[in-house]
Amino acid sequence: MLVKISIENFKSFDQKEELSMISSSKIRGNKNHRVKIKQTQLLTNAVVYGANASGKSNLVAAFAFIKRTLLEGLPIGSANDFCRNKEANKTRESVFELQFTVGDTFYAYGFSAILSQEKITGEWLYELLQDGGARRLFEREEGKTPILGDAAKITDSEKIRFTVYSEDFAGQENRLFLSEMNRGKRFDSDSNMSFFREVFSWIVNNIVVVNPNSRISSAGAYYNSKSLENISALIRIFDTGVTDVKTKRISIEEMKKTVPPEDFKGVFAQLNALRQTSIPNLPLAQQSTWRINGDFFNICVKPNSEPEISTLVLKHGSSAFDFNMSDESDGTKRLFDLIDMILGDRSDTVFIVDELDRSLHPKLTEQFLKQFMEAHDGARMQLVFTTHEDRIMDQNLFRRDEIWFIEKNAEEASKIYSLDRFKERYDKKLSKSYLEGRYGAVPVFPLLGFKGA
Repeated sequence: MLVKISIENFKSFDQKEELSMISSSKIRGNKNHRVKIKQTQLLTNAVVYGANASGKSNLVAAFAFIKRTLLEGLPIGSANDFCRNKEANKTRESVFELQFTVGDTFYAYGFSAILSQEKITGEWLYELLQDGGARRLFEREEGKTPILGDAAKITDSEKIRFTVYSEDFAGQENRLFLSEMNRGKRFDSDSNMSFFREVFSWIVNNIVVVNPNSRISSAGAYYNSKSLENISALIRIFDTGVTDVKTKRISIEEMKKTVPPEDFKGVFAQLNALRQTSIPNLPLAQQSTWRINGDFFNICVKPNSEPEISTLVLKHGSSAFDFNMSDESDGTKRLFDLIDMILGDRSDTVFIVDELDRSLHPKLTEQFLKQFMEAHDGARMQLVFTTHEDRIMDQNLFRRDEIWFIEKNAEEASKIYSLDRFKERYDKKLSKSYLEGRYGAVPVFPLLGFKGA
């Protein structure tokens, strides 16, 4: 589970900013919105408000940036991703850190980089202890080979192997060592170096970023008839007019005719890139669901065989005709983007969703959130999302420590803070106070002062 993310000198974030999922011990309501791991209570939700251009999407982008850097190295085009409100930030380190749990073990993993120079300057992994202490597992400083910490109790043969891996990595300025340790490196599953694999795997597989125009999800719920029955039942609850959801096999030529050539190439390029990584437990058959030009495509790529492609077809009541996803409203399409979060076969996942309410009626947004919470009650599942929808700012739906705000200061830098710092009464109508500007993070419209002719 996610414990905390901290960001510094990235996009609109200048100084270090944090979003924490550690619950307040003083809040009485919605106790089922917490999961206890050892002595730590972690929240299952975080809803983030803010005006347009306040930095909400940049928070989501930070999660995506960490994942992408682990998979690809510093992304092409990230040289201008430092906070550009000050000239000095161009040569200042940008810092990213995630704190999270894998099983019952708490970790802190992070790295620093001078983005304008496309150079990683530091990297670290610690095991966090319940007494506030930490054990170093590995660390890397600029210009030096990575070193193991004393907490990494490994055998002599593993130390020799690690030294070889570390020395071979020397000089890699735009790649992460944690990634390198997951590219074909050989050590037993019960090795004391297995933390390299479980940390990499959790960040890459268990943090799922969903943007408003996301073209890909790992929507496993669309792959078999039983889950399609569940999808049909769930979509009827949302009263979209869709009463049944089926799949239809199509040929690769039919897909080519439907989607732009660059999108078609991009789909299979990403699937092939994923197959070439050594992510633990990655199946030989790669499946994913893509939404392109409004239609969904389920694609299964198996070794030495043609891709198996299917698309969704929808029924409306007693109509004798099938409908494609592209025939549906933007709101219905958005629900299908999100529905796997409720029905998908996942565990210990944190969904990071930008503009969850986009194209959704407020009642649909509220219903979706209630369905998500009910489906994962008591489970190690988390939802972090940005929104403008003030009508869900309700203490019956969310705890105060689950509601966050982002706004820019006088220097145009984004600041993150929690509603919990305002200590509001339990019967307070939060949405009204928010729109009145009590908590900040709302647009301010100056008078333009136009003069008549």
